Amino acid sequence: MTDAPLSGVERVRADAAARGLEIEIIARPAARSLEEAAELLGISPGEIVKSLVVKRSDGSYLFALVPGGRKISWPKLRALVGVNKLQLPDASLALAATGYERGTITPLGSTTAWPVYADETIAGRRVSMGAGEHGRSLFVDADALIAAYGATVADLSDPE
Repeated sequence: MTDAPLSGVERVRADAAARGLEIEIIARPAARSLEEAAELLGISPGEIVKSLVVKRSDGSYLFALVPGGRKISWPKLRALVGVNKLQLPDASLALAATGYERGTITPLGSTTAWPVYADETIAGRRVSMGAGEHGRSLFVDADALIAAYGATVADLSDPE
């Protein structure tokens, strides 16, 4: 028996199970856009939630869950978090902070359990998001995800 590290999808499944969170992971072809990904999944772009890793000035991070077709409102998020500076880290820092490459990031199975902030527009919906590996998407009840993480739900986005 080896002590090989778990793959991204295995980390996602293990974390979901530990939290009692029901998820469905599916394989999908690569997509070049949000619209293409939504079409491949048979859903609307707004049902795809982007898990954005946001860096605070103290070097810690948080997850911002924002639906497709919307973007982080930096003034709203800064006010919510109570800081005057936030930024999106480069890809290498996001990987170091979560153990996931961009395009696969999810709070589920992150190598560090950063706080989760969810845009209020995802509440009450079944959503799709990154599943820890390229070519995979997960589906989850947003309310169950929010509860499992004790996420802060607020208006933190604007239309793209």
